[in-house]
Amino acid sequence: AAVQRQLAEIPVERIRNFSIIAHVDHGKSTLADRLLELTGAISRNAGQNQVLDNLQVERERGITVKAQTASIFYKHRGELYLLNLIDTPGHVDFSNEVSRSLAACDGVILLVDACHGVQAQTVANYQLAKQRELAVVPVLNKIDMKHANPEQVTYDMQLLFGIDPHTVLRVSAKLGTGVEQLLQRIIESIPAPRVQRDSDFRALIFDSWFDKYRGALNLIYVLNGQLQLGKDVQSLATKKVYNVKSLSLLRPVECPLEMMSAGQVGLLACNMRNSKESIIGDTLHLKHQQGTLAAGSYKPQQPLVFAGVFPADQSKHVALRSAIEKTVLNDSAVTVHVDSSPALGQGWRLGFLGLLHLEVFCQRLQQEHDVEPIITAPSVTYRIVLSNPKLIKQHGRRTLDISNAALFPEPNSIEQYHEPLVLGTIISPSDYVGQIIGLCVERRGVQQSCVNIDEQRMLLKYVLPLSEIILDFHDRLKSLSSGYASFSYEDHGYHLTHLVRLDIHLNGRPCEELCRIVHTTKALGVARQMVHKLKELIPRQMVQIAIQACVGSKVLARETIKAYRKDVTAKLYGGDVTRRMKLLKQQAEGKKKMRMFANIRVPHETFIDVLKR
Repeated sequence: AAVQRQLAEIPVERIRNFSIIAHVDHGKSTLADRLLELTGAISRNAGQNQVLDNLQVERERGITVKAQTASIFYKHRGELYLLNLIDTPGHVDFSNEVSRSLAACDGVILLVDACHGVQAQTVANYQLAKQRELAVVPVLNKIDMKHANPEQVTYDMQLLFGIDPHTVLRVSAKLGTGVEQLLQRIIESIPAPRVQRDSDFRALIFDSWFDKYRGALNLIYVLNGQLQLGKDVQSLATKKVYNVKSLSLLRPVECPLEMMSAGQVGLLACNMRNSKESIIGDTLHLKHQQGTLAAGSYKPQQPLVFAGVFPADQSKHVALRSAIEKTVLNDSAVTVHVDSSPALGQGWRLGFLGLLHLEVFCQRLQQEHDVEPIITAPSVTYRIVLSNPKLIKQHGRRTLDISNAALFPEPNSIEQYHEPLVLGTIISPSDYVGQIIGLCVERRGVQQSCVNIDEQRMLLKYVLPLSEIILDFHDRLKSLSSGYASFSYEDHGYHLTHLVRLDIHLNGRPCEELCRIVHTTKALGVARQMVHKLKELIPRQMVQIAIQACVGSKVLARETIKAYRKDVTAKLYGGDVTRRMKLLKQQAEGKKKMRMFANIRVPHETFIDVLKR
């Protein structure tokens, strides 16, 4: 009730909605902790650092995965202000969360580590904020560290973003120095939300998650008017009507409310049963309200990395499906398509924004829903232009998007191949640039630009094929540069290329489960690697197995698994050599006859080991 009264007394002019953006590990969640402590939202030593990181994954890895919200009250010059703070992730894989949070903000705190300086994701997130024309408050963090270099970093910020060095605040989120001044600067620099309280109710959904007992919970930003408990709201996208069951303010624990007004951010529970109904970027309005305009122009990002997710056996299919649905609700950037594999049965093909995103998603499936999925190696979607009139008629169009190699048509019915590209930005110390350029060239990259940021660091821009970076590019980059280089990428469309389908044959029979699409120049390397791996994984059998990697009718690589053999000459002692030859010849003929109709048994585990990353 006290919170409700405080909220009612605060006019729109005294509300500030802001977000903290930065590169990974620059101290966003720690700064959020200090802001919450200073305003009394949490007690000083609550015994838990990074209060807003509440997923088990986030605690274990020490990274933020979900954007989190907290509303705090702060007295400035005798007046009470309401500050809505959104803590965002820093990884390029979760930039989707960042762009979504910015939809509900009027300003951002651009946080830069005084030791590491401006890194790739700092640049990317700054650009996102600038596109939305948000006020930027520049802040240097970790100034208490021994090797902090604030002068150099402020100079970098002036070079890259045109920020005046005198306006940069210097704080230490760990010790709490300068956080008071930061709160005052937020109130002075960031404008109040541009909303109207006297018009019809309208709100933007900018996040949602699933609760076992209450269904889908939506985080809303009220743009116009007011919303009371018990009212009926309607979704603009699905046209469904819901009764408002509960409203609450996150501080960061839920605080129940009777009513929410324009400019406020809060949690709405309204009996949404499943994830299909809660659409991020959707607009809510009161039932029977006509002519409501859409609130947000939020468009979800294109997934860049695809991986197949299959149940360990088909009896677990239903459990895995519900686990995926619930986790996707919480992470709207994941796209889901039903897929089936000849080796692993029914499953799904999920699209992610990057490899870390994929790992975190699978870890959450295991921890939160206790299912054991099999993850197959990530792949990308290729585009082909058909030349065969029969196929064009069958598919109803000339261009096909293909991600499953088993569906790849014969080369004589294809006119052109296209593969997806990305534009990558790498910021690295100058000492490592030679090796990094080598890595990019090896991955078929084309250099766009190379600029010196300052004496020590360079900014490289490369156009790279997506298929070359999804597996281990980031790991290789980090190991080449001792962890100093940072990498972020964005979609760059499709371009013409030449692809082939690499088939694996076991004793002359094609094995559909193991075929894959590769670039012509990489076919030989991939073929050798595959047959070598299969030789170790397929168990020896009664017949000899020839493992061949072929493109069309041309064999690129071969390995042979020798058969088990009985020692047929053991009973001989002395005597003529022709008797020995006769027995061995009989055995060879028997094996040859056996090989003609023997089924090669490839265990399920082998497929999993080959397909697994």
